[in-house]
Amino acid sequence: MGLLGDIKADLDAAQRLDPAAAGALEVALTYPGFHARQLHRLAHTLHAQGVPLLPRLVSHLSRALTGIEIHPGAQIGRRLFIDHGMGVVIGETAIIGDDCHLYQGVTLGGTSRRRVKRHPTLGHNVTVGAGASVIGAVIIGENARIGAGSVVVSNVPANATVVGVPGHIVAFQDPEEETTVRLPDPEWDRIHILEQRIRDLEQKLFGHSHPPLDDMDDAGHEGVRIEDGEDTLGNAARSQAEQRGRGESADRQ
Repeated sequence: MGLLGDIKADLDAAQRLDPAAAGALEVALTYPGFHARQLHRLAHTLHAQGVPLLPRLVSHLSRALTGIEIHPGAQIGRRLFIDHGMGVVIGETAIIGDDCHLYQGVTLGGTSRRRVKRHPTLGHNVTVGAGASVIGAVIIGENARIGAGSVVVSNVPANATVVGVPGHIVAFQDPEEETTVRLPDPEWDRIHILEQRIRDLEQKLFGHSHPPLDDMDDAGHEGVRIEDGEDTLGNAARSQAEQRGRGESADRQ
């Protein structure tokens, strides 16, 4: 399509992905992600032609103007949209497919000091959330989503949603029907498991367990459990204290 066609495609992508975009002129004049992408086109062209120093100077100027650092060697597909952009870092051997969407603070970083492929490869239509880090020569499949703040250090299959530190798969998207196989809520799953373990321990220690959190009162707490006129937990604690006291007395005698 040529350079002008690619630039127009970048403008269209920004307007499609950002509801706040009021028009192509606003994107062209005020969007740092768009500016960084166009400066990278120049830097990458110079880098591919073997021009020394100048490509790095262009990328350095781009970082100073936009807060986005893209190495001249990085290979970027069409219609990349970098939303907000501040703090984005894209390494030398990174490869980004078409229609990708990066938010602020994203790092596509490397783990090796050797001059090899050491940065991530993103397939087409990948979204990487704010503050996420994708580290090493990993491959992120098409249509994958990386949650904000995640740290990804292994390959991600197509259509997967990854969250957490380290990143793990929590859902798969069906791009044709726009459905999710499983909603991502790993923190609640862990809380539920811990809650169940606490109830099991209470059952073993005291012969009963406290009700789930859903059964607590409006104030957010259950209060003191009273059974047969006695404070069960209080009696258990006093009994343990008395046993320790008798043991210490026997030791002194």
